[in-house]
Amino acid sequence: MDAIATTEARRALLAESELIEAFIIDVNGVPRGKWLQRDKADALLGTGIAIPRSAYLLDIWGRDIVEGGIAFDTGDPDGLCIAVPHSIAKMHWAEGEAVQALLTMREADGSLFYADPRGVLARVLERFAARGLTPALGVELEFYLVDPNRAGGQRIAPRGADESFWRGWQTDTMGLWEIHDYEAILRDLLRAAEAQSIALDTLISENGPGQFEVTLRYAPDALRIADDAVLFKRAVKQIARKHGLCATFMAKPFGNWAGSGMHVHMSVLGRDGANIFTGDAARPSAALYHALGGLVAAMPETMLIFAPHANSFRRFAPGTHAPVFGDWGHDNRMSAIRVINAEPRAARLEHRVAGADCNPYLAFAALLGAILDGIETEADPGPETLGDKTGAAAPKLPIAWSTAADRFANSARASTIFGEKFQSIFASCKRQEIAEFRRRISDVEYDAYLKNA
Repeated sequence: MDAIATTEARRALLAESELIEAFIIDVNGVPRGKWLQRDKADALLGTGIAIPRSAYLLDIWGRDIVEGGIAFDTGDPDGLCIAVPHSIAKMHWAEGEAVQALLTMREADGSLFYADPRGVLARVLERFAARGLTPALGVELEFYLVDPNRAGGQRIAPRGADESFWRGWQTDTMGLWEIHDYEAILRDLLRAAEAQSIALDTLISENGPGQFEVTLRYAPDALRIADDAVLFKRAVKQIARKHGLCATFMAKPFGNWAGSGMHVHMSVLGRDGANIFTGDAARPSAALYHALGGLVAAMPETMLIFAPHANSFRRFAPGTHAPVFGDWGHDNRMSAIRVINAEPRAARLEHRVAGADCNPYLAFAALLGAILDGIETEADPGPETLGDKTGAAAPKLPIAWSTAADRFANSARASTIFGEKFQSIFASCKRQEIAEFRRRISDVEYDAYLKNA
């Protein structure tokens, strides 16, 4: 089907709907939008619909960012959003003929709105295109399906947990019975992904009870992969809700079980479509190691993108698969970046730092911006990590939320990748959230200090 026919099919789908759920993705990766009548179909694919510009810059609770410079300083004007055509699809989890549309905001001159995370990634990809390069990505994304009702004194629990919260005996990595136990939900999820043309390669059970991982198919279209990641997260949450469960992409929903990450596999194609990381059976090309050098150098300063929330940092600890150094190794899953060269033509890097709770657009922008910088400057990644023996030059990652926010806010590299204005508003968002957490006293603190301090 050619592009014109595809656009007309999407337009017809919108026009025949009972309602349209139109939404943007904010800086935290949260969908925010409105329901529209079907007479808005032409506007969604043409002139656009009005959305407050400040909708992109809300904290995780949905509050305006006081220091963001959009809502309060400017009078909170609207911007025009148009639909991303391939995102227009039926919402199979909803009643009736409901259709979704992912939106992206443009300025009056047609340029990308600086606070739109999708636009942030698109600008990084324009830099690749200017050099005749195309990044290719594949994503492994983990999540838990949990009982949202209180059980065992906890706010959430795995399905079937007893009063003591025990279900650990059911943990079985890659166990097929766990998939069959959740078969009705998972089949609904696969159908929803197919209806949205989200290309999934695999689905497996992971290390935690009720934890699963899906693989988004490797492709030379980073923007589409990011779209698919956010649309997948949205779909699984809605489908789980329909089945009386909650799908969570929290980085560490349970203190005693595995966290959920987002591993990103990356290579770069040249003008001829060939992988520029290809070397020989013994070693990838020099370009791969330059890209690796860029990733290592930028990692401490972009950590806030990969771990954007308070809970994100609970994943990181020595001796786990969530690294605390910006290191790398050949086929080494203990390092932050794994070099994969088993098949030279498919040589690639696997970045293992990001949590499942990150914003995929921003994570991809951080990774690809660092890769391009490394290629352009012929960066040196330093010595590799062997087993759990960290490379001597590997930088220590900021695994405290406020430290990561400061490193990002003051980073020249982050400014180059994201632009100064986006760098400023994202740091402001995180600092507002940090301030809110500092005002709230946890039950652990009362338990430890109320009587004994």
